[in-house]
Amino acid sequence: MQNQCAAPNCTSVKSDLYSLFRFPLDAERCKMWLEKCQREDLKEKSPEHLFRYYRLCAKHFETSDDSSDPITVINDDTIPTIFDEANKLQNPQIKRTQETDEDTKTKGRKKIKKSNVEVHKEEATITSKEDGYKDYLRSLFEALVLLGEQNIPVTWSSTIKQDTIGLNNFEALLEYRISCGDEGLKKYDVNKEGCSSRHLKQLIEVCERCIRSKVMEEVKENGFFSLITDDLVKILQEWYLPVFLRYVDDSNYQRERFVGFLPFDGDADVLSEKLLSEMIDEWGLNMDQCRGQAHSCSGTHFAKIKAFAAKLMEKYPMAMLTFQPTQALNISLANDMALSGVQLVISTLKKIESFFDQSPLLCLELEHAISVIYPEKEEKAKELKETCCTSWTRRHDAFEVTLELLEALLLCVDSVHDNEDLRWSDQITYDALEISKALADFEFIMALVVLKNTMILLRAFAKNIQGEATDIYFAAGSVKAVLHSLKEVADNIDVYHEFWTEEAVNLSATMEIPVELPRSLLRKHQSDVGTLQPENYYKEHLTVPVVNNTLKEVGELFSDDHLKALKCLSLVPAVIEQNKASQPEEENMLVFKNDIPNVGSLTAELHCWWVKWNKKGKGESLPSTLQETLQQADVKFFPNMLAVLRLLGILPTLALDTSCDVAFKRFKTYMHNTPDTAKSKSLALLNINNDVGYDLDSMVDIYMKTYPNGEDA
Repeated sequence: MQNQCAAPNCTSVKSDLYSLFRFPLDAERCKMWLEKCQREDLKEKSPEHLFRYYRLCAKHFETSDDSSDPITVINDDTIPTIFDEANKLQNPQIKRTQETDEDTKTKGRKKIKKSNVEVHKEEATITSKEDGYKDYLRSLFEALVLLGEQNIPVTWSSTIKQDTIGLNNFEALLEYRISCGDEGLKKYDVNKEGCSSRHLKQLIEVCERCIRSKVMEEVKENGFFSLITDDLVKILQEWYLPVFLRYVDDSNYQRERFVGFLPFDGDADVLSEKLLSEMIDEWGLNMDQCRGQAHSCSGTHFAKIKAFAAKLMEKYPMAMLTFQPTQALNISLANDMALSGVQLVISTLKKIESFFDQSPLLCLELEHAISVIYPEKEEKAKELKETCCTSWTRRHDAFEVTLELLEALLLCVDSVHDNEDLRWSDQITYDALEISKALADFEFIMALVVLKNTMILLRAFAKNIQGEATDIYFAAGSVKAVLHSLKEVADNIDVYHEFWTEEAVNLSATMEIPVELPRSLLRKHQSDVGTLQPENYYKEHLTVPVVNNTLKEVGELFSDDHLKALKCLSLVPAVIEQNKASQPEEENMLVFKNDIPNVGSLTAELHCWWVKWNKKGKGESLPSTLQETLQQADVKFFPNMLAVLRLLGILPTLALDTSCDVAFKRFKTYMHNTPDTAKSKSLALLNINNDVGYDLDSMVDIYMKTYPNGEDA
């Protein structure tokens, strides 16, 4: 009713000469306005609701004595007084009573059968109303989708009390569309229906279902897929697990889609069943088609994620556990460890990255600190300065670089915190203090040394496993050597721990940091703390768990079947070129024997494929990536090879080409750019999948089936 007068029988609208005035927020004045205009049907509405949605035009207010023009401004105490007494007769409540009396008088009379003409008229009226309601819903969904795609908050923040003065974004957009002539919205009381929190929630839920249904249909049409989860996120104070699906489309392009958030709470076993149930029963995901899984999670939730992965493997053995390459392997392995020292290192590295992202001047401050720490080692200082301008906290050698920069880092953040020349903001100086406290903690130094010396055994392998197809192929053959090295360290842990402790103690002495037990342990005031020796404590609670966990995780992430699958990259022409002497091994491809069209012809087809690419002339460029190989026109003549290449394409271990890696980037952008109070698990799905090709008419149909009685359903 914002665009027309609320008085009965008054036809004034916003575009007329008469001004429209909101109902007052004051309860007493609002009540007087209602009594004057005789709108009995609005008595149950709150003053806030009336203020937002109802108006009276200038015709119902007395003008000044010296003017006959309609008023354009009213005072705070103005009361409308000009109304037609005949309005009473049109009051819905009175009219309903009159109709009831008339019905009583005529009760018992013989009913007259309606003529066919009357029936047809009635049906036409019903159809017209239904079409109008559909147009109305379509307009609502169109507005909702527009806001969701642009990541504009639909409603007010749940943590901020809504001010009754003004409209939220959804309401404002609807009002604008009405003023522009949207017929679908004009026919209904859009402010009562479309903007109530209950109705809006229903619209958002239906929108989410439609978008997900479209994505699931897309995945289903293309066969096999892999399931990928990312770090848990908190939305409106609740934990959710982000879920992605990777598949290869009918044009042989690798694709990845974000399919939504799963509520993440409860006991590990119960939670695993609940997650699977929601994906299968609610989302309609056919897990029999799942051929891979990969997970990324911080140490605090790692046990539950491991239980979920194990349950998935138990029920669907073909869902091979793999590595997710969104992080460097060393960072990923450390992130999974629920050890206080390791988590202190990981959280501090994140703080360091955020700290230096705040201003390029902070990087210059670090470069100055490097010059101070390495006055006589110009080459070393130059190398470190070049390093600190990169995202070194995410690199495969992040722990080694951090140790080399440690003294300079501490000098830098201490200088920033002192802020002697008042160059830095309060937030920057506070962040500097937090980082300084962590860097000056012996637990941090000890954990950093242990991580550096453990992960250095994986550095070459980790770099290759996230490289090109040729690198990955050769990395798959080096896993046994990596595991052997880790096993050797685990078997001689006493010797290695002694060396690592000495390294940490010497560095701490240089930085004048006392060697002590973790601060968290000291705060607990345990009775036996005084008898504990730091070296023994860190061996039991840091060194041994880090080495054992790394050994166990590398073995699980790179199982025999996973390695065989990765070795199928020998089908990529560039790998064949480097491996001319030997034909790709058929044994590796048998890991996919249940999913290729004709196992019987595999040997002959594999040989033909090898000959085809092995005979290329010198200087002729060959496809060097999996994606380039899938795009070869004649790959369709090798059905078994195509099937294997497509199955490789869904393996989470293999990083997507930049052009295909869209969903994950959009997800990260949404989570980073959207304020916590404005995040929505439903609208995130819409925003991230804004290219999915949604159908507004389908949304309307689903809504009408789900809520046949509208908002009251």
